[in-house]
Amino acid sequence: MTVQPPNPFPPRPIPVQVAFDRRELAVILALYGRMVAAGDWRDYGISCLREVAVFSVFRRTAENPLYRIEKRPKLRHRQGMYAVVGMDGQILKRGPDLKNVLRVLERKLIRAVE
Repeated sequence: MTVQPPNPFPPRPIPVQVAFDRRELAVILALYGRMVAAGDWRDYGISCLREVAVFSVFRRTAENPLYRIEKRPKLRHRQGMYAVVGMDGQILKRGPDLKNVLRVLERKLIRAVE
């Protein structure tokens, strides 16, 4: 009879909700700060749900979001887990790298400044 030692790497618990980590929020909030300084955005909201985390950007507080930055970990191995969705629900950019995905909004900032 052999006795097995305890597992040094116990299985991770399945998260109850998806959320942005500190690194992701730093990238998003840096873009948000530049857009607020340009006068394009005024408010934001964060939703952490079971399968998706959403950072919504608003021009005014009481309207629909201009853009939604979504994180869907289930799509990590397919199209990529990050997406920028427009006001009409159209996916503007999707990919595995958050900085790359947010470039679609950076271009709108550059056009607004010019």
